[in-house]
Amino acid sequence: MTGARVLLGRKAVMAGEEDRGRGGLALGRRQLIAAAAFILLALALFYIVVPQLPGVKHSWDRLNSGNVWWIGVGLVMELASMASYVAIFRGVHVPAGSPITYGDTYKITMASLAATRLFAAGGAGGMALTAWSLRRSGMARREVATRMIAFLVLLYGVYVVTMIVCGVGLYVGLFGGTHPFAITIVPAIVGVVAISVFAAIPFLPASLEPRIVAVAAKVWRPQDPAQASPPTSVRARALAFFGPRLQRVMLRLAAGPSSLVAGVRFAIYKVRHPDWAMAGTVSWWVFNVAVLYASFRAFGQAPPVAVVVQAYFVGMLANLLPVPGGIGAVDGGMIGAAVALGVGFHLALIAVLAYRLFAFWLPSIPGAIAYFQLRRSMTGWEASNHEQLVPAS
Repeated sequence: MTGARVLLGRKAVMAGEEDRGRGGLALGRRQLIAAAAFILLALALFYIVVPQLPGVKHSWDRLNSGNVWWIGVGLVMELASMASYVAIFRGVHVPAGSPITYGDTYKITMASLAATRLFAAGGAGGMALTAWSLRRSGMARREVATRMIAFLVLLYGVYVVTMIVCGVGLYVGLFGGTHPFAITIVPAIVGVVAISVFAAIPFLPASLEPRIVAVAAKVWRPQDPAQASPPTSVRARALAFFGPRLQRVMLRLAAGPSSLVAGVRFAIYKVRHPDWAMAGTVSWWVFNVAVLYASFRAFGQAPPVAVVVQAYFVGMLANLLPVPGGIGAVDGGMIGAAVALGVGFHLALIAVLAYRLFAFWLPSIPGAIAYFQLRRSMTGWEASNHEQLVPAS
């Protein structure tokens, strides 16, 4: 009996290693060189090109004359936002009994933040690194998908609700500040649509996945190789070639709705049974907005808080654009939204640039260090998983 368990354990470990080999996210020399080139290009853009633009040089020179106290507040708020991200990550992604320690949680979150900013747009780099890390810890693929979806629903649920409340509040005069329709009500409408869509997801039929799996099973029925003859007709050859591939695609599509439903339901469960980590879903955004507010105060008179909040959230929509780290897109979005809400262009420019210095560069450097530390931690996870799968005789 012990020998059978050892054999099964070895097969499981081999399967896990094979799966990790296919889905690994280890950064090779090319990726690191590309990241270094991107960092140098971004530095050149912000510190050499941008200051030379007409009308920008005067505002840029003000970076040297900011209020040191408020700059310090911005630094503290950015550190607090990073701590909030670590808290909500652990509360959602790390189940009881996981080999991921608190130190490992820090490494994953910081490396994911750095990957989001340096390697891909729309958070894709951070999500890919998170999924890779959780899989390497021994978590099943379906559970990884469920927890990541729940994490996004919780975090961006606060984002959407805030954008609706602040946009409508500005438009109807509940909050102080100007209220152009395009910057207040249009984002609120987008938010209402997003909430409506996700609110309907838990009501998808439970039989949806079995139905897709049943259809996929009919797409291609492999014959016994000993009895099967080579396909002769064009249709038979096409079916033999495309059938298995189409079946695999359909099976992957079948898992999508199921994971989405499970993720949204898990998010609802976390809302109904909150713990201390759930505070991170709110404090992450609060501290990030506070960084922008402190940046305004460091270089001039800050606009009303509701204006700062709306400019921040509307500008963050530019993260959906295929631009690494949102460089240029997020900056322009925040500056444009702030100006539309009545903030002076030069103040908006210098405040947003100062904010991006905190929000972009501060997590990137420790995040890059955390990535290499994380790879060493994974060796311990694999050893722990191997011991659990292969009991001693």
